[in-house]
Formats: sequence, structure tokens, C-alpha cells
Amino acid sequence: MKQADCIIIGGGIAGIQAAIQLGRYKHDIIVIDSAQGRSSIAKAYHNILGWPDGVSGKQLRTLGRQHAEKFGVEFTDDTVTSLEKKQDKFFIQTKNDREYQAKMIFLGTGITDNIPPIKNIYSTLGTSTYICPDCDGYEIMDKQTVVLGGGNTGAGMALTLLYWSKDIIYVNHLKSKIDDEYRDKLTANHIPVIEEEVCEVHVDANQELTGIELVSGKIIRAEKAFTAFKGNNLNNDLALQLGVQVNENNHVVVHPRTKETNIKGVWAGGDLVAHSEQVTISMGDGTQSAIWIHKRLLGHPLPYD
Repeated sequence: MKQADCIIIGGGIAGIQAAIQLGRYKHDIIVIDSAQGRSSIAKAYHNILGWPDGVSGKQLRTLGRQHAEKFGVEFTDDTVTSLEKKQDKFFIQTKNDREYQAKMIFLGTGITDNIPPIKNIYSTLGTSTYICPDCDGYEIMDKQTVVLGGGNTGAGMALTLLYWSKDIIYVNHLKSKIDDEYRDKLTANHIPVIEEEVCEVHVDANQELTGIELVSGKIIRAEKAFTAFKGNNLNNDLALQLGVQVNENNHVVVHPRTKETNIKGVWAGGDLVAHSEQVTISMGDGTQSAIWIHKRLLGHPLPYD
């Protein structure tokens, strides 16, 4: 059984940032990563300090991993299936039948977006198809934009995006019910609603979106797209195994100063914690958690002990 001072579960942005900081504290750190996180599929982030022309999640993760490895952090590609606390130690089992023991745990398991398996859609994520208006609303400024969604969720996204563009079309891919309140607002803002499934995203030679094709064969030309489907999954199963507290939205609850959960020795950060779901917030969570994990490992009391 391998042992570590801290095991980081989830090698996304929060987990890697925590690993870098903890590695610089010269602790024995293992990162277990299933490579399924949002940052592994995002082709470009455009709102991160130091990357004015954008950076892909893959590049951030690769550079971050190399950075952490400079300080002796060990990475393993695997999926944690069981997490248990016995007295003051944590015991981990993985899909590949590995076992680990740690003094501290950082959970950076994130969120899995509900994106239907529409042909070509994944190749455009972050470059011309987006998920988060706070991250990428700017990218559609005054551009023809189609919202692919379902029911009120998609309608709400379409209305939100009016801040950036008045040329919005809403395709209710799921053909879910749209409440009258939303329909009235869509009509008042001249947003057409198409009740039909999308079968394909059309792309150019650079994998940039040029339009979408409906199951009827109709093609809707557009420069940009947003997805808006209910059912994003917060990957909080391991947290719940330990008895970690979650809020009404199933996000893990952490102390605002230290990022420790209600279970002593367990920290969490990133999309698992923050509803705003921003890369830069994930970085901050990782660093902040690492600072207080270091103090715990040294035996220093925390503010609420």
C-alpha cells in the first residue's frame, strides 16, 4: 500500500494547483486523476491572466503537471472507487485495484457537463461552442449564435446571452416544456425557438463551428453556439462516502478561509465547491487549501480547532 502526506483526487486545475503548492512545501504528494474533467475537453479558456490569446485545458494541465513533477509530485492515471477514514488516516481503493493511505485528502473531482453526443460538438468546445456565459459570453459579441438546450434552461441561457448579442436562436433540442413566462420573454426579445433535435454541428477546416444541422435536414448558419442542458453531474460521490457536508445544490461545503470540509483532514476546491465554476477560482482554491493542509501536516491548529 502506497502512502503519502496528502492524496489529491482529481488532476484538474484545482488539484494540480494544490499539488504545485504542496510539492513546494516538500510534502509527499500523489495525484490520482481519471482524466474525465471539464478541463480535459475544453479547447480554449480566454479569461485567464497571462493567456490573452487563450489556452486549452489540455495545455494548462500538461504544463501544470510538469510544474508539479519538478517538486516530486507523483501522478497516476486511475479512478478512485472507495474513500474511507479510519481514525486519523484515509484509505483509498481504485479501479485498477491499487490501494493508498494518506494523512490528508484534497477533493478536486469537479463536475461533468451534460452535453448530448451531437456529432462534432466536442471538437468545438471552447473555440466556438461554449458552456459558461461568465467565461465566454464575450466571445459571441454581436455574432450569430445558436443556443442548444432544453426547456427553461436553454431559454434562460438565450435570454442571458442578449447582453452580448441580439442575434440569438434557441434550438430546444430536447423539446422540453418551456414555461409561458420564458416564451413571452423570448418572443419579446425576438429570439426564434426551434423545437427540433440537432444531429450535427457543422465545422470548417479549423474545427470552428459554421452552423448546425437539424434532424429534418435543415441547416442553421451560425458563428457561435452555447449549450444549456440540465443534469450536470457534481462528482461528489467520494465526498458523500466520507460524510462530507453538501449544500442544496450538492456542492461541497468548505470553510471560507481554509477550504477544509466538515471532515477533519479533507479539503475540497474547484467546481466541486464553487457554483461559479471558473478556472481562476479553482486555482485559488487549490493554493488556499494547500496552505492549510501544510499547517495541518505540521500539527498547527486551524482557526476553528
